[in-house]
Amino acid sequence: MIYLVVCGAALFVSGLTLYSGFGLGTLLMPVFAIFFPVHVAVAATAVVHGANNIFKVLVVGRHADRELVLRFGIPAIVAAFAGAAALGYVSGFDALATYSIGTKTAVITPVKLVMGILVLVFAMFELLPLLRGLRIDRRHLLWGGLLSGFFGGLSGHQGALRSAFLLKTGVSTEAFVGTNAFIGFMVDMARIIAYGFLFLAAGAASPIGAEQWPLIAAGTGAAFVGVIIGKRWMHKVTMTTVQTIAGVLLLGISVCLMAGIV
Repeated sequence: MIYLVVCGAALFVSGLTLYSGFGLGTLLMPVFAIFFPVHVAVAATAVVHGANNIFKVLVVGRHADRELVLRFGIPAIVAAFAGAAALGYVSGFDALATYSIGTKTAVITPVKLVMGILVLVFAMFELLPLLRGLRIDRRHLLWGGLLSGFFGGLSGHQGALRSAFLLKTGVSTEAFVGTNAFIGFMVDMARIIAYGFLFLAAGAASPIGAEQWPLIAAGTGAAFVGVIIGKRWMHKVTMTTVQTIAGVLLLGISVCLMAGIV
């Protein structure tokens, strides 16, 4: 049942987000959080996200816009380290509150609360017409890179802001997908390195236990299949439909995180 849920979610979300350029980490992390502690779920999601971006770089990376990669991607990588460091600090806080719903014990922690708020903000970017149509001048690429990189390092939700910025630069669909995949891959690598360093410094060999790797590997394989299927069929789905579906799902996830249910 666990494999069915994780692999099904990875396959569906990977295919769904191939052209939107965001959503895999945002939607997959809460699924992992059902079975793993939140900080482990973030690390597991980063592994699947990074492997999926490697796969996408191999497929569409040749279309990446070099200027965008340098002006947006480099600041994003630097900021990702700061975001990952912030996660290590916040995850050490005690629970804020606990309560029961039947046999289920809900625990509200600072890291869940922060992530819930972040997911809620990103949901608004997809649901509110004013934010959905946001236009940003290309000269602000530096700030876009810093913001998306920091939130990517903190919570794994880097893609929404990155797409919001890159979509406004006038690049072609191929360049948008290729650039998005290339920058996402670079930020993921920085984030994984930072997480590994922080957990090693804390005395833990790895945030991910040996028994958790088969599930992560299965999720990664399912995400690859999702990319292949998405590449074949996703062009028939409009971006507005994708944004609406992702926004509704994000809204539900944010409520569950802030309430300590997941």
